[in-house]
Amino acid sequence: MKVSIGGPLKLVFRPWVEGLENVPAEGPAILASNHLSFSDSFFLPAVLDRKVTFIAKAEYFTTPGVKGRMTAAFFKGVGQLPVDRSGARGAGEAAIRSGIEVLERGELFGIYPEGTRSPDGRLYRGKPGGLARVALATGAPVLPVAMIDTEKIQPPGQVMPKLMRPGIRIGKPLDFRRYQGMEHDRFVLRAVTDEVMYEIMKLSGQEYVDMYATAAKRQLAEAAKAEKEAAKAAKAALAQAEREQAEKEKRADRDDRSQ
Repeated sequence: MKVSIGGPLKLVFRPWVEGLENVPAEGPAILASNHLSFSDSFFLPAVLDRKVTFIAKAEYFTTPGVKGRMTAAFFKGVGQLPVDRSGARGAGEAAIRSGIEVLERGELFGIYPEGTRSPDGRLYRGKPGGLARVALATGAPVLPVAMIDTEKIQPPGQVMPKLMRPGIRIGKPLDFRRYQGMEHDRFVLRAVTDEVMYEIMKLSGQEYVDMYATAAKRQLAEAAKAEKEAAKAAKAALAQAEREQAEKEKRADRDDRSQ
């Protein structure tokens, strides 16, 4: 996959990279990245010599039919691990177990602390469960990663990517072994997550929003729905006004003829 996908990606898009020297040549490490686009999971592994394993929703692996089997094969090939998201707690636990297993094999584990893609290019609050618990359970160093401009290449819903150069900045490793054994302390989990998010913010230059991206998406969806309903109501009111005006003109015309 690095040859068939990574090679063409680097050739066509020519991503620039800073901080490759911070990625260990061997041994476990966590790559904690901001998440701007679906393509983030392809550009980051493409610029690294080592394999990176990310978490992916189980639907990518269970869709029936020929297309579904091809999709499953593709995601397995690029190092994605399926996680069933049907239950929030079950999904979180599955992601944590998967991350620990990857790191115990001495490999690189990729994770998006925001939990989902940014809806507007800003950096949102990191979720404290997965990243911090995996880091504290394994003692693996955390490398903050900033993806730059990938949302401009392939915004959500856009199939054909725009040809432009994305960037990737990889920060110095963060050591959280001082907190080992405290992976069930919610204050420690929040502190670890916030420290990582702060480093990502410095690398990316993004505006930080102290709320979860999922909540922001929900607000945007509700605002879009309200706007659509308001536009529909305004259109109905205009149509009603036009009908009333037409009736008024008809009555005036009848009155004129009767006179």
